[in-house]
Amino acid sequence: MPHHATDGCLTGPGALSSRWLRRVCAGLLLLALGWFGSGAQAAEVAQISLFEVVRSEEGLDINFAARFELSSGVEDALQKGVPLYFVAEATLLRERWYWRDQEVSRINRTWRLAYQPLTRTYRVSFGGLNQSFDSVADAVSAVRRISAWKLAEVNQIDPSSKYYVEFRYKLDTTLLPRPMQIGIVGQPDWTLQLERVLRLPAH
Repeated sequence: MPHHATDGCLTGPGALSSRWLRRVCAGLLLLALGWFGSGAQAAEVAQISLFEVVRSEEGLDINFAARFELSSGVEDALQKGVPLYFVAEATLLRERWYWRDQEVSRINRTWRLAYQPLTRTYRVSFGGLNQSFDSVADAVSAVRRISAWKLAEVNQIDPSSKYYVEFRYKLDTTLLPRPMQIGIVGQPDWTLQLERVLRLPAH
């Protein structure tokens, strides 16, 4: 006698009770939801959401934005007085067929993010500038983006040459206190490193 399909499970004379079958179907459904749910979580990993090099009459500028959140372990360390350092570095290279590519310009920026317990605020410092925020979310937002960051002057660019940019952004654990560096070795919570290579269109 042919089997009949009910909610994706087979039934028939030799089938087990309908209650058991319903449990099996429910279990399969939960497994499927768990699979898609884990995929959605994996999609939330740290990533570069914007990276562009803008030409102007004065040269080349970089606009950059990253998408990430601090892990619970990193945020806990921040709340306990450990400053965090985020570093961005960009290198402009000129392609050369006869020799290794020429480095034209290299720039870097370091942000220091620290919690101020007396005022219960978060301070972001870079290049001699300081800015305070009431929440860790706002402070992190300030360290994960750059606008109009000067990469090269116009006189450094040869219109007849081809160029590309290598970009790196990371949470720099080498700037943490030495004992802490040893304690976090191999911990994925403290691993944040994003990279991008962008070839520039001909001028």
